[in-house]
Order: sequence, then C-alpha cells, then structure tokens
Amino acid sequence: MTQNDLAQMSRDELIELILAQIEQLAQLKADNEALRLKLEKGKKPPTSSSNSSQPPSRDQKRSLPSDRRKGRHGPPADHPRHERQFVANPDHIVEVKAETCSHCHTDLRSAEGVLRDVNQITELPPAKVEVIEVRQYEVNCPECGRRQVDRPPAGLEMERAFGARLEATVVYYRQEQHMSYQRTQAALLNLHGVEISQGGIDKIMQRAGNKALQEVEPIQESVRQSAVIHCDETGSRVDGQNWWEWVFCSLTAVLHVIRFNRSSDVIRDVMGDAQAEVWVSDAWNGQLKAPAQQRQLCLAHQLRNLQAIVDLYPTSFWPRAMQALLRYTIHSHHQRDQTHPDQFQTQIARVERLCDWLIRRQLTQPQARRLQRRYQKH
Repeated sequence: MTQNDLAQMSRDELIELILAQIEQLAQLKADNEALRLKLEKGKKPPTSSSNSSQPPSRDQKRSLPSDRRKGRHGPPADHPRHERQFVANPDHIVEVKAETCSHCHTDLRSAEGVLRDVNQITELPPAKVEVIEVRQYEVNCPECGRRQVDRPPAGLEMERAFGARLEATVVYYRQEQHMSYQRTQAALLNLHGVEISQGGIDKIMQRAGNKALQEVEPIQESVRQSAVIHCDETGSRVDGQNWWEWVFCSLTAVLHVIRFNRSSDVIRDVMGDAQAEVWVSDAWNGQLKAPAQQRQLCLAHQLRNLQAIVDLYPTSFWPRAMQALLRYTIHSHHQRDQTHPDQFQTQIARVERLCDWLIRRQLTQPQARRLQRRYQKH
C-alpha cells in the first residue's frame, strides 16, 4: 500500500486498518513467545564427558584466548630434583683424547692424559631383525629302530612364524597403545625393520586372546569372592554390531565381559551362586538386580548426572549443593585413616542430615525432580 492509497482512505477506514495491524502484531508476538518457550523447553546443553557417558575424546575443545596468561613452566616449588644415575658397567666406552697439538702439531698419542669429564648417553640399539632358523631332525634308534623326533624348546615351536618378543610387541601396540592394524604395521616396519602383513598381526592377536582366556576363570573367581564389587557397562562394537562391554572391579581383580545384551543375565552368568556384600553401580535396572546384601550408587555417576542439571539450570541451588555434599563425602572417606573415630562419626551424621534435607526439598525443574526421586528411592 502506497502513500497515495492511504491519502484516499477515510478516517474510519484508517482507524480500522491501524486496529487490524495492531491485532496482527499482537498475534505475531504471542506466536513468537510460544515458539521461544517451546525451544527453551526442548533445548538441552551440549553433552560432554562431565555430564554424560560421552568419552572425553568426543568433547568439543574450546579455543583458548590468544592473550591468555601463560602458566609458569618447569617443576613446582620445592620439587625434588631427579637426575639420571650413571650405569656402573656401560655397554661401550669411547675414549676421547687429542692425538695432535692444535698449536704446534706435536704427536700426543703417547702422552699421558688426565680424565677431565665423563658422560653417559642412553641409546637404542639399531633396528635389526633376528631370524632364527629351527632345524628339526629325525633320528632312527640303532637298537630298536624307532624314529625319534624331539620337540623344539618353548618359543621355537615348528608351527611358529614369529618369535615371542615380536608377538609381545604386537600385542603391546594393539592392546596397550590402541594402535590400528595399519599403524601397528607401520611401527613394526619403521622402528624394528619387521615387515608383517595385517593378517599376520591378526593371527598374533588371536593367539594372544586364546592364551588370555586361560586366565579368565581365576580372575572371575577372584571377583566372585570379593566383598565389594564395582560394576558398569558401556557400548562396544563387535563385527559391526552394537554390543556391551561389562566390567567387574574388586580390590584384587578386574574382569571385562563383552556380551550382545545389557540385561541382568550377564551378572548372573559371572557371579553364579556367589553374593557380594556391597554392589556399587549406577541406577541401571539390570545392575539393581545383582546378587548383593547392600547396594551403593556410584558417586562418580551421580556427580556427572548432577553436572548435566547444572549445565541445564546454571542458577539452580539443589544440584550444586548435592555435588558439594557428595564431594565432601568422598574427601571424608579418603581422610578416614587420619581422622579420629568420633570425628568421623560426626562427619557421617552431618552428611546424613544434609542429604535428608536436600532430598526433601521442593524442586520445580523436571530433570532435578527425576534425580531427586532416584535418591529418595535408593
């Protein structure tokens, strides 16, 4: 609509037009406010390793300011000094002595020198593949005529293609350093001069796995006999499928079990007829069915869940107070040996009193109420 169109309209028509625009503007504001509330209600803070089960490797790394204050480099104050100790019997000794005088060119090879300084350098030996050829002979006994074939010593079996040290190195790269088959292959070639296919690496890992299976039963029995067992489960990829890796921890053993399901059947298979005194876990339903006399919610999981509520409601008091209480509880436990028994009992009573007060508070946030109901139940 142009200015000429407005000039031709009557006073009543202009009033009706203005009122219609005001009504339309009010409706747009109401729709906008409703949309904003919907977005805020469904909006969640970004997940990270501090407020979810996401691994730290997937956390978004923030950019540091270019003018940030640089920290002090070097050891902290009063840090004990560490120096490399000299080896009593070095493998090689290099004598450094002048043969001619740099001024008058006199021959100094027969002159007696005075030791001025000593230094030891630690070096890796050059990478050189050691190939061991095993020749197995067959001998006929001259008395009875029987054929005799002796077995090679351990580590030199005829069915072997790689030595024990090489296989141990492959397992170390794959299992401890989590290197891929390709990077393991490259490391063996570049660092040790060993050329091996990825199929050969896989066969080495399969043999190591079969040997490791022999240690599963003693570890499992050690976990079964433990009074306190910590248990958790996380996702794991097996042949392109989503499986679950369970871990059972005690003071003496750690058992990893990979299964296709996340039900309590896995716990029953591991524990058998055994029963723990205390079972520590998160609030997963399968974990709550574990055979135990008492249950303890994992405080690390609760701190992480509380952090998710803090990220969602930064000004909320309840999740921060619960976090402070749980951290105080953990600190008191670590200081138990240095605390008088009466003082420790006083700390326990204080924790219980504050915990009861916090789980009875009236909360308005749905996520906080859901976590509060969990604590009321357990």
